[in-house]
Amino acid sequence: MRDTDDAPDPVDARLAARLTELRAEHGWSLGELAERTGVSRSTLSRAERAETSPTASLLNRLCAVYGRTMSRLLSEVEAEPALLVRAAEQRLWEDRSAGFVRRSVSPPHAGLRGELVEGRLTAGADIAYDRPPVPGLEQHIWVLEGALEVTAQDVAHRLGTGDCLRTRVWGPTRFRCAGPEDARYALVVVLP
Repeated sequence: MRDTDDAPDPVDARLAARLTELRAEHGWSLGELAERTGVSRSTLSRAERAETSPTASLLNRLCAVYGRTMSRLLSEVEAEPALLVRAAEQRLWEDRSAGFVRRSVSPPHAGLRGELVEGRLTAGADIAYDRPPVPGLEQHIWVLEGALEVTAQDVAHRLGTGDCLRTRVWGPTRFRCAGPEDARYALVVVLP
């Protein structure tokens, strides 16, 4: 969490503005959004004012009610992505409290249903999502380094380097890196 005296990160500020716009587009009050997401009004308000950087779990809940993937939401606060995405231009997003770094390797693009994300989890990181951002979302998870435990459809899958899990996401999921090494994986996301 950042000090209230510090200026918000520019990405967090744009994200906060977009979250406010989305709520307004749906005509929801903070109270209505809180009911739909199960997130407190105060947390939502702080995120919309860029007083705090939203966690991956919070963004997932918001994406679920707005019918967007996390990548699509994050891409909406950036300029239109180019067809060729150079390594230096791939956007990073970090949830420090969860030990999660997300690189948008191939961000969402108009007319394309798929995207490619690189995820990094520190040893001991454990991220649970209570629902998919879009029901039936197709995911291919390929472990590039380390080991990863992914729980989907109430089944835990232990993945080692080189393993790939293919699934459609209908309910809660969990990504866990038990360690002792950090895990790095590629995630291909395809809209239904």
